Amino acid sequence: MSYAAAPRGTAGLSGLTPVTKAEERKVIFASSLGTVFEWYDFFIFATLAPFFAGLFFPKGNDTAALLSAFATYAVGFMIRPFGALVFGRIGDLVGRKYTFLVTILVMGLATFGTGLMPTFASIGWASPIILVALRLLQGLALGGEYGGAATYVAEHAKPNGRGYATSWIQTTGTLGLLLSLIVIFICRETFSPADFTAWGWRIPFLISLILLLLSLYIRLKLNESPVFLRIKEENRRSPAPLTESFFHYPNNKYVLLALFGTCSGEGVIWYTAQFYALFFLTITLHLDYKLAYLMVGLQLVLGTPTLVFFGWLSDRIGRLKLMIASCVLSALTLLPLFHALSSAVNPDLVAFQAATPITVAAEDCNFHVFVGPWSQFTACDKVKDLLTKSGLSFKSLPAMAGKAVVTTIGTTAIEGADTAKINAALAAAGYKPKADPAKVNWPLAILWLWIMLAYVGMIYGPIAAYLVELFPAKIRYTSMSLPYHIGNGWFGGILPLLATAMVAWSGDIYYGLWFPIIVAAVNAIVAALFLHETKGVDIHS
Repeated sequence: MSYAAAPRGTAGLSGLTPVTKAEERKVIFASSLGTVFEWYDFFIFATLAPFFAGLFFPKGNDTAALLSAFATYAVGFMIRPFGALVFGRIGDLVGRKYTFLVTILVMGLATFGTGLMPTFASIGWASPIILVALRLLQGLALGGEYGGAATYVAEHAKPNGRGYATSWIQTTGTLGLLLSLIVIFICRETFSPADFTAWGWRIPFLISLILLLLSLYIRLKLNESPVFLRIKEENRRSPAPLTESFFHYPNNKYVLLALFGTCSGEGVIWYTAQFYALFFLTITLHLDYKLAYLMVGLQLVLGTPTLVFFGWLSDRIGRLKLMIASCVLSALTLLPLFHALSSAVNPDLVAFQAATPITVAAEDCNFHVFVGPWSQFTACDKVKDLLTKSGLSFKSLPAMAGKAVVTTIGTTAIEGADTAKINAALAAAGYKPKADPAKVNWPLAILWLWIMLAYVGMIYGPIAAYLVELFPAKIRYTSMSLPYHIGNGWFGGILPLLATAMVAWSGDIYYGLWFPIIVAAVNAIVAALFLHETKGVDIHS
């Protein structure tokens, strides 16, 4: 049995309202299930981002269209901190339960609306504008969802089991991604490629209406958090949770430390292990999407239990040391893990790169991140686009006199952005445009992916309990939501976009990994120097 409220810093149990184990299990199940559906809504867009490049953006430069799709995908993450501010404040003033009822309603309707979207071919630039607006609504909703669910579960959990209880909320991200992969896979297998492109892609979005109704039904049956009811009854709610969270010391100090000591590290580790790994398999290593979905699906099935395990372990040995270990291991091993993943999935590509040096001697090369009608693509950009989408690393050299761009593949030099000649030279050198399924080393590929997800479990499993314990009850929803969603939204959400741009600019297919490596290293240092352990802290005041 757990208890609902206690004066912060006291050990006594007098005057507490007991929460039965059955009620606690109900809270965990209902909160987690609703959050799975909300992550599903958010992730079906992300999973289809490469596919959307050809639906909602003008055709021409493939990498540019992909960057546009990733930018729209990232917009939903960039807005999440603002959702945290809006809904966090409401959650601290009005209550946890009703706030995340609103967030799931907004998320479900925005996702359903995406399924009704006209494409670029139908209405031109109005299409991506509407798409971005819907993505913004998704981001706002998700910004308010996580803090509410984590706070709600933690405030029902027994003191020595908060890591375990909140770790079930942490599994919802991976389970939501898994559900999105399953639904999209079924749709792509059910419909012909032409039908899926024409209208079948809408089905995963339209299904969200059913999930929305189910989630609302489940959540309406929940009671308000007993901790919130207690501080409301005792008139201890903060009249200005935003001001108290971000402008009063020491709360504002812990918001910054949480961001740069745990949340941004967790964000980049999570999105590298799952989304960037998926895009790396399909876009860079050219693994067939069916096999890539299966591979990542197996990663999620085998790796998701690590979130619960490390949440449970954090109740016994502490949360901070596990999160620091995740950041250190990620910073040290992400590069070798992705190199090993390449060798396991597409050994032909690795062998070709080792045997065939590629250089691009050019001028007027640009670093494109946010692509739109204003973007101009030079001959250098077009050549780098071709090589990047082929999954090939290359070395950039100074321009040759009088020549805009010269691409050398082995001993063959091609002047200008001549796609046909470059492709012919690649083929002549033995380049294979697709990964050979017969040569995929499945045990090793799954192992490397599982290790990445274990790093996720090590930091993501305990982080909800840690953030709940870091802040007082009257401003908890607001205080924990902002650093979490900046870390995940701004650092994690922009990762596929920024990493793809870094790869195209640098010519190294692994160069984008330096972003999560540096962020993880900074988090490990900040956490070790400035953060403290929270396991066992009373959260009821």
